Amino acid sequence: MDTILDKLRDIEIRYRELEGQLSDPQVVSRQGLYQKLAKEHSDLTELVEAIRGFEDIKIRIDEYQGLLNDSDEELRALVKDELPQLQTQREELEEKIKILLLPKDPNDDKNVFLEIRAGTGGDEAGLFVGDLFRMYARYAESQGWKVDVVSSSPAGGMGGFKEIIAQIEGAGAYSRLKFESGVHRVQRVPVTEAQGRIHTSAVTVAIMPEAEEVELSIDPNDLRIDVYRSTGHGGQSVNTTDSAVRITHLPTGLVVTCQDEKSQLKNKAKAMKVLRARLLDAMVQKQNAEQAQARKSQVGSGDRSERIRTYNFPQGRITDHRINLTRYDLDHFIDGDIGAMIDALIAHHQAELLNKQG
Repeated sequence: MDTILDKLRDIEIRYRELEGQLSDPQVVSRQGLYQKLAKEHSDLTELVEAIRGFEDIKIRIDEYQGLLNDSDEELRALVKDELPQLQTQREELEEKIKILLLPKDPNDDKNVFLEIRAGTGGDEAGLFVGDLFRMYARYAESQGWKVDVVSSSPAGGMGGFKEIIAQIEGAGAYSRLKFESGVHRVQRVPVTEAQGRIHTSAVTVAIMPEAEEVELSIDPNDLRIDVYRSTGHGGQSVNTTDSAVRITHLPTGLVVTCQDEKSQLKNKAKAMKVLRARLLDAMVQKQNAEQAQARKSQVGSGDRSERIRTYNFPQGRITDHRINLTRYDLDHFIDGDIGAMIDALIAHHQAELLNKQG
C-alpha cells in the first residue's frame, strides 16, 4: 500500500491544484476550460475522499497501538475493543482505493442504445422481448434515466416484439447496463400451452454506448437513405406522410429504420444515432475478438452468442451463468429490481481486474 500511497499523494496534489484553478476568475470566464477542469475535479473527488479517510484511520490506528501499553487498564480495554473495527475500516478503504484506481472505461458515462431481439421460441420469445424491455425501462425509471423508443417491430397476434430498440439517457447508464449484452433464456409455460409443458425460448440483448460524431466519421456517400410511409396500429396514429426513414450503410450492409416520430428529420437523426452506435459496437466487437484469450477471464464479454442468464418462471429463479449467481426473486427482478445483480456483476469484473494487476 505504501507504493500506492506515493501515487495517491500526487493525485491529492493535483486535486488541490484543481480546486485553486476552479476558483480563479480567469478560468471561470473560460467556459470550455472550466467545464473540463470541473469534470476532472469531480472524477477525483471520491478517490481523494477515500485517500483522506484512509490516512486519518492510519493515524488513529498508530495512536491506538501506542496506547496498548498505557498504564490505564480501562483505556487499554477500550483500545483493544475499538482497534479491530478501525483495522477493518482501513482494509475496506484500501480495497475501495484499489478499485477507484482501476482504469476507467471511457464509455461508462455515456448514454446507451438497448436492442432486444427475439431468438428461438416463436411467439413466446417475442413476448419475452416485451418483458425484458419493461424490466429495463422500469430499472431506468428507478435510476432517473430517460427511455426513448427508437423503433419496434411487433410479433404476431400474441403481442410482444420481434425487435425493439430504445435509447436510454442518464448518468452512468452504460456503466450499469454494459454487462447485459448476450443471450437471455426463459423457461416457462406459455399461455397457449394446454398440457402445462415448460418451453425454453431465447432473446438477444445488445447494449451499445452512444457514439459521438467525433468518434466515428461516416462518409455520406456510404449511405443509402430511403423514406416511406409509417405503418402503425391504425387510427390517427398512422402518419399520412413519408416520414419513416431507412438508412443502409453500404460498406457493411447495416440497416437502421426509424418511424416513431412524425418528423422525417427527427427519424433520420435517431436512425443515424443508432447506426453510429452499431458501427462503433462492430469495431469494438472486432477488437474484442482479436483479444479473445485476454477476455476469457472477464465477465460480460458482450459476445452476442453467449448465454448469460436464465429466467426460470416455474421455480421463480434467475441464474447468471457468468458468475454462477442464482436468485429466487424472479417476480421482483422482472419488474425492474435488477440492481443487486448488476452490482454483483460489476464487483466480479472489478475483482478480475484486481487479480490481473496483482
